[in-house]
Amino acid sequence: MQGAKTAVYQSQLRRHCKGLPNHSFLFWVLVPPLVIFYLVYTLELHHIFPELTDIKEIRGALLKVFFLVFKPPLGSAGYDELFKAVRSGGREPFVRHIVAVGDLHGDLPNARKVLQFSGVVDDFGNWAGHADFFVQTGDIIDRGDDTIALFDWMDRLRGQAAASGGTVLSHLGNHEWMNALGDWRYVYPTEIQTFGTVANRQKMISTGRIGRSWASNYTTASRLPLHPSLGPPNTPFPPQTKHLHYQKDDVELDTPYYYDDNEPLSHSALSFVHGGLSPTYEDLTPFPSRINELSDSLLRKLQHRQQPPPHPPNRYSGLPPSATQAEVELYNANGPLWYRGWAMDPDDKVCADVDQVLAKTGTRRMIMGHTPDFKGIVSRCKGKIIIIDTGISHAYGGVLSALSIHYTLTPIGDDVEQRWVEKEVVSALYPERQEVLVVDEREVVGDFRAR
Repeated sequence: MQGAKTAVYQSQLRRHCKGLPNHSFLFWVLVPPLVIFYLVYTLELHHIFPELTDIKEIRGALLKVFFLVFKPPLGSAGYDELFKAVRSGGREPFVRHIVAVGDLHGDLPNARKVLQFSGVVDDFGNWAGHADFFVQTGDIIDRGDDTIALFDWMDRLRGQAAASGGTVLSHLGNHEWMNALGDWRYVYPTEIQTFGTVANRQKMISTGRIGRSWASNYTTASRLPLHPSLGPPNTPFPPQTKHLHYQKDDVELDTPYYYDDNEPLSHSALSFVHGGLSPTYEDLTPFPSRINELSDSLLRKLQHRQQPPPHPPNRYSGLPPSATQAEVELYNANGPLWYRGWAMDPDDKVCADVDQVLAKTGTRRMIMGHTPDFKGIVSRCKGKIIIIDTGISHAYGGVLSALSIHYTLTPIGDDVEQRWVEKEVVSALYPERQEVLVVDEREVVGDFRAR
């Protein structure tokens, strides 16, 4: 009987003790740290490895011990790079490459030349992977015969880019909108023939293949962050946390209000539109979501109505009666499709106005097409304004060009300091040369992580 009670007691004890560490396990958990402590402070190993005196540097110390004992075949250069990476907490330099191209106007051969020498596509016209983003600012249509081929090519590149981690950002220019409205003043008869008939062309650019792509893949404005900590392309600015979305229309906020000392990268972004962002345009913010909401709404109304007979030779029908006042303002001369002030106004005016627009849109420079300069890409106000329409199409006989932006964010110092060097190099690319337009470099502090 006594033996049975003992067995039950032992069974209960085993159940209560199940999962508790045994003495051997506790030994290996507790003793090694004590031995290390003894070695460091009794044998004064901190004179050999000074990092051991700082708990933040323990990773570097362990790395040094590893190389001292095992001597992996990385060489001194490999060791230095690995040691720097460990000391910086694994922070990696960030690199983003953007290529932007202006008006193409129905010329596929010249478009392919530009995208090839700028590294966007290879010799066969396929996505080359040398750019993270390719941006086209509109006016693919009109003045040439390659409308179908160009839009199909852009859609193919969009898919190829996405499959390899890249992105194509496409914009509707004033000429795409003119065609959607039935304003065909710049449509060549030979181009209509590539569609077969006028009716086929109307259907193709409304509810057909091209029109569906406009509705799904094209915007009127874009905000492209240079660093992913700001979110994906077209993340609205200002953020909801600023409560700027709820301000009254008649309240004009000072430029500093849009900046935050705790977010040094808040304006490390670029804006893209076809015409320009007028300083007096009322639907500028939230950017670019407000503009794109209006353009999406207006485009739906144009594409899904009964298509009017094209002008010429018929009367110009204009905007549909259902267009709101905000949609009318979107399409007028002061809206983002037609505005030319940044290209045409004198330096003293544009350089006085540009900072307010950049502040409101959460960007550091505006990039646009629409107003051609047949000599090359134009940079104004130290690169805050860049105009990239150079008359690429044979219809103009301008120069072939592309804009290239190389952005880097490089860690410096120790991880605890969270210091970085931010650098942006903006260049104009031509078939036989490259012209550096802007080099901006500054030091920033923060924990920049992708959202």
